[in-house]
Amino acid sequence: MDKFRLCNIPAITHSRAMTFKRKHIIALIATLATVSALVAAAAFPALERHYMRQQAERDAVPLKLAVESLRATLDRYAPLPALIAERPALVELLSQPENARLADAVNEDLRQTAATVRASDVYLMDITGRTIAAASYREPASFLGRNFSYQSYFTQALNGFLSSFSVYGTTTGERGYFYAAPVEDGERIVGVLAIKFNISAFESIWRGTDSEIMVWDRNDFVFMSSRPDWHFRAIRPLSEATRRVIAQNLQYPIDRIDLLPITTTRLGEDAQLIEFEGDTNGSYVLTSQRLSDLDWTMASLTPRLPVTLQALNTLVIAGLIVVLGLVGLLAFLLRQARQTEAWAKEQEAKRRLETAVEERTRDLQTALSDLKQTQTDLIQAGKLSGLGQMSAALSHEFNQPLAAVKSYADNANAFLDRDRLDEARDNIARISKMADRMATISAHLRNFARRPQLATGPLLLNAVIQDALGVIEMRLASEGGRIIYTPPEHEIWVTGGHVRLQQVIVNLINNAFDAMEGHKTRDVTLTVTGTTVRVRDTGPGIDAEHSTQIFDPFFTTKAPGKGLGLGLSISYNIVSDFGGTLTAENHPEGGAVFSVVLRPAEPKQVAAQ
Repeated sequence: MDKFRLCNIPAITHSRAMTFKRKHIIALIATLATVSALVAAAAFPALERHYMRQQAERDAVPLKLAVESLRATLDRYAPLPALIAERPALVELLSQPENARLADAVNEDLRQTAATVRASDVYLMDITGRTIAAASYREPASFLGRNFSYQSYFTQALNGFLSSFSVYGTTTGERGYFYAAPVEDGERIVGVLAIKFNISAFESIWRGTDSEIMVWDRNDFVFMSSRPDWHFRAIRPLSEATRRVIAQNLQYPIDRIDLLPITTTRLGEDAQLIEFEGDTNGSYVLTSQRLSDLDWTMASLTPRLPVTLQALNTLVIAGLIVVLGLVGLLAFLLRQARQTEAWAKEQEAKRRLETAVEERTRDLQTALSDLKQTQTDLIQAGKLSGLGQMSAALSHEFNQPLAAVKSYADNANAFLDRDRLDEARDNIARISKMADRMATISAHLRNFARRPQLATGPLLLNAVIQDALGVIEMRLASEGGRIIYTPPEHEIWVTGGHVRLQQVIVNLINNAFDAMEGHKTRDVTLTVTGTTVRVRDTGPGIDAEHSTQIFDPFFTTKAPGKGLGLGLSISYNIVSDFGGTLTAENHPEGGAVFSVVLRPAEPKQVAAQ
């Protein structure tokens, strides 16, 4: 019995030690959790203010756009009163206010002007402030007959200054912005022309955003807002002097002025936390921007709730991280007894992982070697493809001039045999011209690779077409056919290169004759309308299945040996480099029509080649 007890003493001691250790660990974890909760509660206000400042910075960007939009609209209307005031009919009416026919004409003219510039009203006042003409003359609440001598924009304009003024319309009930300018008869001011536009259009746009918008004047009086219940509310108490000025100018409805019940907390230079008493949203993050030229302030107000939720989410995530850390620490401490076994297993797993990594590394190195070899093969294939395209382009582009040179040379020999020297010289000159064209084509073969830096400039379209017809002349003489062309009566200048544009027209005409191979009547119609050149044939037209491929390199519907499929592709790239377009379609009466639309140019002494 004693032996049994003695044998179990270490076990009991160890059990008690483990129990004490567990209690100690649990107490430590509980203490850490309590401290973490207290730290989170203390850090929440600072974290929320941090997110509020971030929200204010984000709101500053759309607020700046709203400010610029408002200022741009105001600036658009600013010069209009001075421009309208220059109309002679206004001076005439001011000198003859009893002229009914003249008054009707001016009223209608102002109505049409207001509709054109999208103004709420345009009206004319004499030097006493009485309105003698208005765009709203048909409406019941028209300004006609009303006196606005008490308005500051009237007195400023009467003194010869351009003026502006924001006001609540005492006649129409609309909140508007007014611009005014003097109407002058020589050096004498005889009246004032004012223009009004409704500012509620801005508010309808603001209501579609996530934030609320408000605008207040230098007296902190809100006269524009996305919230109608904020209209004509002051964000600070108004002095009696300010109220007297507002009542005197009838700028705002003095009986509706009320104080917004708000409290503010500063967050930054242009950011505040504003709390509205009785508002369902509670409080807002306010970002403001000063419009110094108008003496206004525009503000964006974003509800505080999303910011508060963001701060709470951050604390919850941080709390979860802390909990996970504490749980991990607890698990680590409780599993110390099995550390040796776990370490052995970890070493075995590490060895296996290293072996797998080595094998995978060898596989990746082999794959990388194969990839490099494939890349080298693809580069070589690309070089061979480019060389093949360049060779095909040289053969295609030199074939037509060489055929013409051979024909001119044969003709020159025949003329020399007949002692017809003038005709022989003419053919030799044509051969020289063809040689020059071949040299120029060689210099511009890179156009197929779309090099926009090739020289372009103003050139005479009439001359280019005549040169192209000269190239086609030999084919017509040998194969038959006819080109129906009426030169334009006036010179037409376009942007491009002479030889390259001639090359395009020759390619289109040759394709048209190729499309009519075997037809009894082979007529090609060439028309010039403005800067558009159209080439029409009477062949079978373009198949629908080929309509998207006809400008692709090496695409052709001709029989083997009849073409390489490069002419239309080269022509398409040439016209694109000129800034124009080349299109193809079927004509309603049969055949195909290719249209070259070029950019117009001013006439120059030297055209690009």
